[in-house]
Amino acid sequence: MANEEEFPYLLPAPVSGKHYEWQLSVGHQWLTIDNDYVIETHYCQPGAKGMTINTSQGKVFIDFDNLQTTNAALKVQRISFLPQGQTEEVGWYFRDDHLWHEYGSQGSAMLASSISSRDVEHQFALNPQGNFTFKVGRACYKLDFSTMTQTNCITGLCRNVRRRPKFSSRAGSLYSTSLLPVDSSSQLTDGGYKWEFMAEEGEWTEYQAHICSFASIDIERQYQLNPQGQLHFVIKRFSYTLDFSSMCQVNNNIGTRRAVRRTVINGGQQRSRLGTQPRWQFRDVGGIWKDYSNECDQCSISSQDIEQQYLKNPSGILIFNTQEFSYELNFSAMTQRNMSTNTTRSVRRLNP
Repeated sequence: MANEEEFPYLLPAPVSGKHYEWQLSVGHQWLTIDNDYVIETHYCQPGAKGMTINTSQGKVFIDFDNLQTTNAALKVQRISFLPQGQTEEVGWYFRDDHLWHEYGSQGSAMLASSISSRDVEHQFALNPQGNFTFKVGRACYKLDFSTMTQTNCITGLCRNVRRRPKFSSRAGSLYSTSLLPVDSSSQLTDGGYKWEFMAEEGEWTEYQAHICSFASIDIERQYQLNPQGQLHFVIKRFSYTLDFSSMCQVNNNIGTRRAVRRTVINGGQQRSRLGTQPRWQFRDVGGIWKDYSNECDQCSISSQDIEQQYLKNPSGILIFNTQEFSYELNFSAMTQRNMSTNTTRSVRRLNP
């Protein structure tokens, strides 16, 4: 799963310039999670199922759909606080065979739904446990809030639905610098930082020169020249603006915003210091996560093989075989599909 990440858990944390706050219950007391902008950034991505954080009681996975943790002793909540008269901008999304799409946008059938996120949110506010119907072309669908599903009224095909806040550069604490504390006395070179943007499925993706004409080292040099400036680049037919002051990337053609972060990669905080690569796993029967391995059912690939292909093309597809079947691993959807039975399983990428 490409949406898990770990960061330090410190208590208490000051709240400044935010309209949200993530908290964990420890004993009978709700305590603020420090650096909760990392959780918020992931939570705003419709493809993010959840993420792992480090707590005083060990590693804890937060399930974004149910807002629960894997530790029965810990509860999690997200509090939204806005000035009177203001409401939080919310996005409603459905998942097709591969990706999450916002209502009102085009799905895989290239037809836009007759309703938008605002329409769905209005119905949800009227009855959070209710349902309503709408049309896409000639097809009729029922959206059920109690089950968070969308069902085709004719075929019965059911798809999952998610409700997530939209990323806003006004949220202040979404501006990420480093996931780990930085020693203010250290002197860093241009190569000491990595620049990444939040991709579709909640995965931090590094800027690469062969894609957007700027690599991390180029962006870092521009940032040091003017930390409040902007950087413009083009990818295919779209133009983008990277705004250093708000730490976000904006698609100038359609207005899509993505969070951006600048993380330390040198010295004692370099990820490679652990001497391990990210691990790839699939969710097997019974919900058990298993590593990809050449030794497992004579699989033709290992976790290291998958990582190499992923680094070459994070949006690509990888075909591999086991003793009995052929499979399609889709990096964009983070799924594994049996090409004979069409059985689909979730996939995740765990950082060391």
